Amino acid sequence: MLHSGHTLSLLVLLVGITVLCALLLKGWLERIHIPGAVGFMALGFAIRLLDGRWSFLSSDVEAVFAFLAQVGVVVLLFRIGLESNLRGLVRQLPRAGLIWLGNVGLSGIGGYLVARFVLGLDIIPSLFAGIALTATSVGVSMAVWRDKKALRSANGELLIDVAELDDMSGVGLMAILFALAPAIHGGSNTVSILPQAASTAGAFVVKLLGFAAVCFVLSRYAEEPLTRLFKRARHPETTMLLVAGTGFVIAAVAGWLGFSLAIGALLAGLFFSRDPEAVKVDTSFESIYELFTPFFFVGIGLELDPQSALGGVAAGCALLGVAILTKLMGTGVPALPGAGRVGAALIGLSMVPRAEIAMIVMQRGRQLGAWAVPPELYAGMVFVSAATCIAVPWTLSVLLKRWPQASSEDSACAA
Repeated sequence: MLHSGHTLSLLVLLVGITVLCALLLKGWLERIHIPGAVGFMALGFAIRLLDGRWSFLSSDVEAVFAFLAQVGVVVLLFRIGLESNLRGLVRQLPRAGLIWLGNVGLSGIGGYLVARFVLGLDIIPSLFAGIALTATSVGVSMAVWRDKKALRSANGELLIDVAELDDMSGVGLMAILFALAPAIHGGSNTVSILPQAASTAGAFVVKLLGFAAVCFVLSRYAEEPLTRLFKRARHPETTMLLVAGTGFVIAAVAGWLGFSLAIGALLAGLFFSRDPEAVKVDTSFESIYELFTPFFFVGIGLELDPQSALGGVAAGCALLGVAILTKLMGTGVPALPGAGRVGAALIGLSMVPRAEIAMIVMQRGRQLGAWAVPPELYAGMVFVSAATCIAVPWTLSVLLKRWPQASSEDSACAA
């Protein structure tokens, strides 16, 4: 509770400064082809360092920042779901599924093995590391492909399909891990808790599939009349805000049912993604996205322990190596037959960045405690996220300039 006007004034000041700094940082970083997420995490860490000097982050202030970070997660996952094309993904499964299985499987197994046997972490932290590394941050690479007018090429469309599968599987694996982690943590040894872990995961998956089925049925039969009703609002620009409000309600229901807000937000976005022409991300929702999403990444920086940051660099270097190699090999090799050597290399490199989903996994694990995600592992994944999000856009820009990708329309005209 905010007990004094002084605390409330300080909170409003900090939130205002954070919003201003985040927006200015994003604009400046985009000019040098660095994603805003990197700057947001650095901003959060800078606030933590300043607090170590002047101690202005009270428990009340931190609680509000944590709430804003959770709202940022909901907005972020809702948009990912909203911009997905389930029908298109289903059609592309034969083409993109093999690539998705290769890169997710190799990244997850590689991340687990490095965390377990190179960094010497326990089973649960190693699982968190492996699952975090399965996801990608296609938004980082898509910006480069879009700038080079290559996003609508055959390889660009394949990249989008594989990345969407990565994001969805990453959220699903996170949900299963959260069902398993307490059972594994409470067991005396791995063999003895396997039946309990399998039973817990099975019950959770059944419940999750049931909730997803309800969302699917509602999407099929209720989304269209609901969207039509929203469009009758007095001001057409409020349609997207009404959609977003419904998404928040669905996310909250998912949280009450024992899932995470992230799962609920993703399913809510998928609920409204049935007809991409009926619901478009317009300026009203874009403003919500730009306001709240930075707080998620700022929250990641705030949770960084300055004392463990240096140790996190060592862990991050080990994880960075496997993060790069597994995506390049796991994506590039299966993509070779259809995309060729150049296309496979470009798609593989584009899948390397880790940001949104990877850090959601880490943050949720951090909330469980150090037994799930130790400070060094958390700091290491922040290092991986920053390094991949900085290095890949520059490298990819050079390669796409050397090997331009013709759009599907251009190829058809040439034919």
